[in-house]
Amino acid sequence: MELRAAGEPVYASLVLPSFYERRLYRPAWSDEHGPTRLTDDLLDALRRADLEGLRSEDYHFAGIEAVLAAVRADAKRGPALAPDRWAELDLLLTDAFLVYGAHLLAGRVNPETLRPEWVSNRRTADIAVVLEAALASGNIAGALEALDPPEVGYRRLREALARYRAVAAAGGWPAIPDGGGSGWGATLQAGDRGAPVKALRQRLRLEDGLVGEGAAQDADLFDAGLEQALEKFQRRHGLTADGVVSTATRAELNVPVERRVEQLELNLERWRWLPKDLGRRHIIVNIAAFDLEVMDGDSLVMSMRVVVGRPFDRTPVFSDTMRYLVLNPYWHVPSNIATTELLPKLKRDRSYLARYKLRVFPSSRLDAQEIDPTTVDWSTITAAHFPFLLRQDPGPRNALGRIKFMFLNKYHVYLHDTPARPLFEETQRDFSHGCIRIQHPIELAVYLLRNDPRWDRDALLAALDDAEDRSVPLPEPMPIHLLYWTAWADADGTIQFRRDIHDRDVPLFTALRAPPPTKD
Repeated sequence: MELRAAGEPVYASLVLPSFYERRLYRPAWSDEHGPTRLTDDLLDALRRADLEGLRSEDYHFAGIEAVLAAVRADAKRGPALAPDRWAELDLLLTDAFLVYGAHLLAGRVNPETLRPEWVSNRRTADIAVVLEAALASGNIAGALEALDPPEVGYRRLREALARYRAVAAAGGWPAIPDGGGSGWGATLQAGDRGAPVKALRQRLRLEDGLVGEGAAQDADLFDAGLEQALEKFQRRHGLTADGVVSTATRAELNVPVERRVEQLELNLERWRWLPKDLGRRHIIVNIAAFDLEVMDGDSLVMSMRVVVGRPFDRTPVFSDTMRYLVLNPYWHVPSNIATTELLPKLKRDRSYLARYKLRVFPSSRLDAQEIDPTTVDWSTITAAHFPFLLRQDPGPRNALGRIKFMFLNKYHVYLHDTPARPLFEETQRDFSHGCIRIQHPIELAVYLLRNDPRWDRDALLAALDDAEDRSVPLPEPMPIHLLYWTAWADADGTIQFRRDIHDRDVPLFTALRAPPPTKD
């Protein structure tokens, strides 16, 4: 049966009884004189929930205000009290703290209910114990603030949310019209002038002041300063920084500020899904940005481009620990790749297996005997009946390149080198089957092995030249976080935005706007 107070559903219905039992059923938010200061402190905190990308209405805000006003009116009329109303107020306040605190700590939405390939390792705490401590200390706001993610990246994103909301409240930014009169795709570039240039200048000024106030004497001239500002905009949106308003750049410029506000809210929520401790040194792969960063505290050690999974082969989201790397790895071809991609090729070209040093085995057993591919009538083999394991030898054509970086997980996903180097020059790099191909594997390996005196750069290169498959344990296991951020603050505080390549934003937005579930 659903528990309600003052007509409102109580969400933390499993925790509330034990909380009040431990208090011997004494009220938490009032004394013999009426509601205490802590009631107003909690209301003030709930009023500011939007600063965290959350909504005060999800935490009984209007209901608490209404009941509180009635209780205080009762108190003014004399000693005769309405105990039911006081009890309902106490229940609503306690429920609001427990639910809001839980959302600050671990997120309002469980990501695993949105996508099966999103594994959360969220922070945990007994929010009822946190509430008891807050009541004892009289510091409601401080207790709630302590539940926020502690990282500077979260704080910067929260600050950006306030700035972008202010722009939206002031009317937003202008759309950039066609630059040259020859259709929507016409470009706008240095030397042009007119109303589109003036709109561009205003648009960039409103987004974190990319163009300063009074930066140009001739506001409708596309000058060098405006070109530099546009290049900054392009970099922070993952575009080619050429200083030209092309179709792609215009599309990003014309995304309404309200959409940017939504992105900031969604990615504040994603921050709350992260583990309590990312690790002092850790690796972050941002799937939506096609980027890898190695962090030491808040300092960026190195960054590189990556290739991630295609829309129908999404790279999963999870946190793990990298423990070893493999030099000159074999590639055991996954069955879906073998049947859907390689089988048609080797049916057309009988030399395909030999050219790419692919061997055929009847199974993955270590003692399985290799099969001579010339003895197989490949024309009779189908995807539904493919009784083989394909294994690619180490070498220049190996799909994993010369190194793979291992963190064991149920998805069989890892980082690896690749012979397909030109893909790193693409702006949108979603070409893999789910694993992450990295731009600078040697540099990453040298860094990870830096505390092992046996493995300097020369030793690593020599071992790679030997072309022998070997595993090398890391002297210091490295936490790694595969994330999906469409908005974030980079190492210098710049706010970055990216397209939602894997269509994850809309389901999360819908879930955030749904009423909280009426259970713990």
